[in-house]
Amino acid sequence: MKLETERLILSGINESHVEDILKIRSNEVINQYVKRNSPKTNYDALEFILHIKRKAQEKEIIFWGISYKGYPNLIGTICLWKFSEDRKTAEVGYELLPDYHHKGIMSEALKAILEFGFNQLNLQNVLAFTNRLNTNSQLLLLKHHFVLEESKKDENNPDNFIFSLKNPL
Repeated sequence: MKLETERLILSGINESHVEDILKIRSNEVINQYVKRNSPKTNYDALEFILHIKRKAQEKEIIFWGISYKGYPNLIGTICLWKFSEDRKTAEVGYELLPDYHHKGIMSEALKAILEFGFNQLNLQNVLAFTNRLNTNSQLLLLKHHFVLEESKKDENNPDNFIFSLKNPL
């Protein structure tokens, strides 16, 4: 599922992206806000890519690598996942290499993913879980009209805030 924006190509990841995925998912700045087992080697990154491809085939996740048009390397990723049983709600997840922060890249990618989710998948609600210290992520979500769900708690990570966005249609 390939999407294009003014500056970006959002496309599926594959085995040719091993080094990019390793660079993104092992980045210390990104990982200070995320609880996960980060890849340490190209083999770990390849395992992650194959895992994502399996989950995509099983329709459990839609995962895009983010790159500039005309530039093959990935600079980030964005996904819709954790779909509800009725496929009306999904969670968005994203990460971007720090060199590309504050350039409107993730905002552009998120806008495309939300349009896809609401218009093509007929989602009614998109959730976003973000670390309470990750102000950049919170500002991104607020810019896109997500609402902080103050009454909801992330049972798996008490450091997270939960935001939601209802389908505006």
